Amino acid sequence: MARFMIVDDSIFQRKTLEKMIVQMGWEVVAEASNGREAVERYPNSKPDLVLMDLVMPEMEGIEAVEKILELDKSAKIVVVSSMGYDEIVNKAMSLGAKQFISKPVNLGHAANIIKTVLEEGI
Repeated sequence: MARFMIVDDSIFQRKTLEKMIVQMGWEVVAEASNGREAVERYPNSKPDLVLMDLVMPEMEGIEAVEKILELDKSAKIVVVSSMGYDEIVNKAMSLGAKQFISKPVNLGHAANIIKTVLEEGI
């Protein structure tokens, strides 16, 4: 069973993603409302995949992507953002994020992207 960390300052967004993950037969092992919490919780939760918002208080998602990948070079991070394919999303991808899911999240599309990242090990 795949293990997930969901990082988003919107509790609604976290719960929406959590519902999809559970329906797919996967498990949410950690949640965070900002990048700082994500970096702190990552080592103990050991998720197979992190769903990371980019715009958050305290520590932006882009910085959290960088710090998590410093902790674990094999971390699988999928960016979830309303930003679209702009400079910040491109930066996250260049730092090592595996894929991008746009908000509002289409759950079927998101599930397919997540399955691809998990199965292909990209």
